[in-house]
Amino acid sequence: MKRLVIASAGLIGTVAAADDLQGVDRLLCAVSQVIICAEQSECFTIPAWEIGVPEFVVVDLAKKTLSTTKASQENRTTAFTTLSRTDGNIYLQGMENGRAFSFVIHEQTGNVTVAVSRDGLTVTVFGVCTDADI
Repeated sequence: MKRLVIASAGLIGTVAAADDLQGVDRLLCAVSQVIICAEQSECFTIPAWEIGVPEFVVVDLAKKTLSTTKASQENRTTAFTTLSRTDGNIYLQGMENGRAFSFVIHEQTGNVTVAVSRDGLTVTVFGVCTDADI
């Protein structure tokens, strides 16, 4: 099974208002904007597909995993190691294949910001999440 390296690129931004995610443990997140920055270079917006960022990701807080959707036919999964629900936000972090990733998901709006970094390169993703089980 391929590992989902959302950590290799990033995820999510604001597309539309989402559901209130308080108490929800399984989220569906969609990418709206991806920005990439290389060391000693300018930052620029790039299409998610161009750097392998899935357009939709399932975040399973109970299992501590990030997965592509069945419809994507990619079958990728990545585990994260840190999870915290604090002050109305969901924070999760992990590392895989030389990349560190961090998500901040606002529970009331579903807005998500993702940062992925490796030596000399960062990717920031903006998007929105909703309850995956509705």
